[in-house]
Amino acid sequence: MDRGESPCEPVSGDIRDQLLARIAALDVRAPYATAIDLAEGIEAIRRLAHAHGLTSAVTVTHFIDRALIAGDAPVAIHGWFAILTEAVDSDRQDLDAASRFAEACSLRLTG
Repeated sequence: MDRGESPCEPVSGDIRDQLLARIAALDVRAPYATAIDLAEGIEAIRRLAHAHGLTSAVTVTHFIDRALIAGDAPVAIHGWFAILTEAVDSDRQDLDAASRFAEACSLRLTG
C-alpha cells in the first residue's frame, strides 16, 4: 500500500447516497437550525464517513465544526456543505486528497 492510500474497500454508492442526503437535509435546515443542531448532524455525517474510510469528508467535517464555533452565518454554512459534498463525491480518499481538502478549507476559514 502506498503512503497515504486508504486501507478501506471502495465505498458503496449507497453510503455515498446516504451521506449526500444527510448533507442536503442539513443544508436545507441550516437557516432555521441552531449551531448545536447543525453540529449534531455534522457529527453523524463524520461518524458514517469515518466508518467507511471517507477521509476527505471527515477532514471537511472538522473544518465545518470550526466554522460553526466561529459563528458563520447560515449562508456561509451553505458553502461548507458544498465542499463536504465534493469531498463525499471524490474518488480519492487518501491522505493527499484529504490534505488538499484541508488546504481549501483553511483558505475558506481564514478568508
